Amino acid sequence: MSDLLVAAVLGVVEGLTEFLPVSSTGHLLLLGHFLGFESKGKSFEILVQLGAILAILLVYFRRLLDIVLRLRSDPSARRFVIGVLVAFLPAALIGALAHGFIKGVLFNPVLVCCSLIAGGLVLLVIDEMELEVKHHDATAFPLPMYFKIGLIQCLAMIPGVSRSGSTIVGAMLLGADKRAAAEFSFFLAMPTMAGAFTYDLMKNYKVLTSGDTLLIGVGFVTAFISALIVVRSFLDFVSKRGFTPFAWWRIVVGSAGLAGLWVFG
Repeated sequence: MSDLLVAAVLGVVEGLTEFLPVSSTGHLLLLGHFLGFESKGKSFEILVQLGAILAILLVYFRRLLDIVLRLRSDPSARRFVIGVLVAFLPAALIGALAHGFIKGVLFNPVLVCCSLIAGGLVLLVIDEMELEVKHHDATAFPLPMYFKIGLIQCLAMIPGVSRSGSTIVGAMLLGADKRAAAEFSFFLAMPTMAGAFTYDLMKNYKVLTSGDTLLIGVGFVTAFISALIVVRSFLDFVSKRGFTPFAWWRIVVGSAGLAGLWVFG
């Protein structure tokens, strides 16, 4: 399989999984491992996220514009923006400090598989729990709650845990309903993924060649298209069906990955 085709496939997988609680990075690392695809500094897995970022910006453009226009006159709009920044701060600090360790040690296929399985079991438990719901609006959580969700998001620096999964589970444990938890995961994804993209680009742009740029561009386009499909449908799906389908998907993929690593290495 040519590198361009692999990049296109990985881009589709990135877009389909980025906003689902299944770990896009984990899927990319496993699929790339078995397809024999490895980017310089493992930057492809991070930089291709730009496509998913632009997809969610497009879907939420009107809401984001409305928030921006209300910033000067509406305290609730300012409070929400502050809340997103507060939630983003822990990941920004830890990500910058531990960037080398994360890529050098944690980007490990075996760890990814174990994290996928463990996260799937957590989702199964959460879906069966009768949690007290106190918050139905992702833009109106208490400020301490935003910060706590941000701390929980840091678990997703372990590939396979899932950024969206950790934020959704964290928000639900703190009293959000499923839809509000998933929607805040979308909002928090914007600065978090944009920050990761910018930081990784600054760290690795000198070693990227024109061929690497082409592969990333192909992955970006396919990630953008597939992410659009997911973002437009995920909230309604999870409100009706919960997280059990994603939990079993994680367990199956993680188990299959471990079996594949045992057989093929």
